[in-house]
Amino acid sequence: MSTSLAASVVIPTRNRANLLALTLRSVLGQRDVDIEVVVVDDGDGPETAALVNALEDARVRLIRNSEPRGECGARNCGVAAAQREWVAFCDDDDLWAPDKLFSQLVAAADEHAAWVYAGHVEVDLHLRVLSGSPPPSPDEVIRDLGRHNSVPAGASNVVAKSDALAAAGPFDTTLRTSGDWDQWLRLARTAGRPACVPRPFVALRVHPGMVSRRADWILNDIEVVARRYGIPVDRARHHRWAAWMSLEDKRRGVALKHYAKAVAAGDWLSVGRAVVALLDPGIAQRRIAADGPWAREARVWLDELLAGVRR
Repeated sequence: MSTSLAASVVIPTRNRANLLALTLRSVLGQRDVDIEVVVVDDGDGPETAALVNALEDARVRLIRNSEPRGECGARNCGVAAAQREWVAFCDDDDLWAPDKLFSQLVAAADEHAAWVYAGHVEVDLHLRVLSGSPPPSPDEVIRDLGRHNSVPAGASNVVAKSDALAAAGPFDTTLRTSGDWDQWLRLARTAGRPACVPRPFVALRVHPGMVSRRADWILNDIEVVARRYGIPVDRARHHRWAAWMSLEDKRRGVALKHYAKAVAAGDWLSVGRAVVALLDPGIAQRRIAADGPWAREARVWLDELLAGVRR
């Protein structure tokens, strides 16, 4: 293994050992990068410690918060404990391709960038690819950060230099769903343009317990971010997303209210979306496996990950 590339991986978790197990497998499977993994247990159950201890892997350290600090607070604890020049973040329900970190660190070095992201797919709990497409370019990310979280796949996608994170400041623990967006806004201002690896190297597992499904938290957080930075947040985009999440949860009335708010924010196309939701209330439950080159590339490493579990 090449030891010229090294990174700390910070994984915040709270009482989700059933999801964390596969996440850890994918992180520990990184190739050609010397990693340390800092698991920050923000919960109160014994399952996380038992899982980490059973690994018997010296690369993994467990930090347990004496009281819950939230996802952003747990990330801050992990960053403080990290000992490598680069820090990568991975949520406890997301998965990585084995070449993710290596490719990102090489791209960051080539671009002289202090932070870097990649592309992603969404998968179900059986790791079937549901959606995904190539990520926006770095210039597009910088352009759009003032309207929405334009870095795809959230925190699980980003690797940043530890000194760049220190200059940007800690994750804001008052933000329950937009702490990563707030962090990228500050990183962009202090560290400049990121690098990008346009490959489907991150998989977001879609499940009912996703924090990102809390529309009330997200809509509250975006107003905080808008006021803090004086930016024209794309409220229509966020209401469209909230409407779709509501349809997936079979709350059609709530979805229609969000579409109405999207229309009020200037998105007239959401009138048509609302009509479709009225005529076909089950549309959001009929998600089928995605196809195409992007999905097929992701399925290669996802199938390898599943095969490793079955062995």
